[in-house]
Amino acid sequence: MNSCRGAAAAIDAKPGAPPGRARFSIINACAVAAAAILMVPAEAYAQPAPADIQSALKSGGKALRDVQAFYEARGYRPLWVRGGSLSPAAGEVLRLIEDAHFDGLNPAAYRPRELASAINKARGGSPKALAKAETLLSDAFAAYVLDVRRPRDVGMIYVDRELAPTTGSASGVLTAAAAAPSLEHYVTRLGWMHPVYGQLRSAFAAADRAGRINSAQAALLSINMDRARALPARVGGRHILVDAAAARLYLYENGEVRDTMKVVVGKPDLQTPMMAGLIRYAAVNPYWNIPPDLVRDRIAPNVLDQGVSYLRSKRYDVLSDWSDKATIVNPSKVDWKAVAAGRTEIRVRQRPGSDNAMGKMKFMFPNEQGVYLHDTPDKDLFKEADRGASAGCVRVEDAPRLARWLFGKPITLKSSKPEQRVDMPVPVPVYITYLTAAPEGPGVAFRKDVYNRDSVAMAQLRARS
Repeated sequence: MNSCRGAAAAIDAKPGAPPGRARFSIINACAVAAAAILMVPAEAYAQPAPADIQSALKSGGKALRDVQAFYEARGYRPLWVRGGSLSPAAGEVLRLIEDAHFDGLNPAAYRPRELASAINKARGGSPKALAKAETLLSDAFAAYVLDVRRPRDVGMIYVDRELAPTTGSASGVLTAAAAAPSLEHYVTRLGWMHPVYGQLRSAFAAADRAGRINSAQAALLSINMDRARALPARVGGRHILVDAAAARLYLYENGEVRDTMKVVVGKPDLQTPMMAGLIRYAAVNPYWNIPPDLVRDRIAPNVLDQGVSYLRSKRYDVLSDWSDKATIVNPSKVDWKAVAAGRTEIRVRQRPGSDNAMGKMKFMFPNEQGVYLHDTPDKDLFKEADRGASAGCVRVEDAPRLARWLFGKPITLKSSKPEQRVDMPVPVPVYITYLTAAPEGPGVAFRKDVYNRDSVAMAQLRARS
């Protein structure tokens, strides 16, 4: 405006100049221009232009090719720059990669010093400096996320292969970050991982900085973070998480725990495996197909001691085979001594009823291990602190409540017919894991390794280190 007034004064002083109109026109034009300047967002002057980002990407060479695909798809709009400066998420990215050793990764692989320098230079507001920091952030972030998501072999069985974790691409990583409601929260909470992983990592870092953790505990945290890598990313939808070490089940919706209940899991000699599958249907009024080892160790000795009346009292049937077309066999024709000795294997099932070990329903994700979630008539087991009492399956504390969550309503049937199948409208994933170090409040709960799996995992960790 001072230059406008100067120009107006020069007109007033010019001999023969028309005094009022020209002076007014110049001042008015300048005022309009000044108003226009005030109306333009400040970031329009500091925001890196598409050409700036293109130039910064080009200087990175082939290494940024996948990152470039992300920017091409969004017209080279920045991800990390907001309002003419780097967003708080940028600092969170730098902090994550500087602490990448908590993920079992080498921080130097993500060039933290170069990134820190670029972030510092970008504070001056230069569009070119912002573009440089922008592209380096995307490159480091994508590389870090892909490495964190890379699964380790922890013995997880994926019944349905689509549940196995995938690393993806740099472009996909950045697209997911751009879609997050809050980029800062997404980075801070490790939104590309299962919540358990992010909580374990945060607790690990906090305990380490405070000097509240020893080397053995640090190794246990690393082992269990590897197990958490096998869990689904923090995405929409629903899934069930069963933690065999805690003997507890969690119902997740959109990355948050909506409900939890106790479970009974396998004994140390009949362990519940780590596995993932899709619950496809519920079987109501189920039979209990008794595992062959229990037939050998429990049923056959009782038949030899009490006769076949023992089978009638327990409502057990002997079947010809394990197929769907199996027929009932006369138990008096079975060589029970051979069964007890393990020379002969037979199929025995218990008919539905109040004493059936499956309870009223079971939730099926068909698998070769014969493991599933089911009800139980023995509710006293849920009062115990040590709930390792099954033959490998997972007995749930409140099967009707779980059914309501799965189906959105109670399961109601018109008859007591055995093995009535109720299909899921949409299959729901279930992940069975084993966490001997797990998030608890702001810290970590270390649990007894009842299955003796940590020693094997510890050897693998040492070999990798």
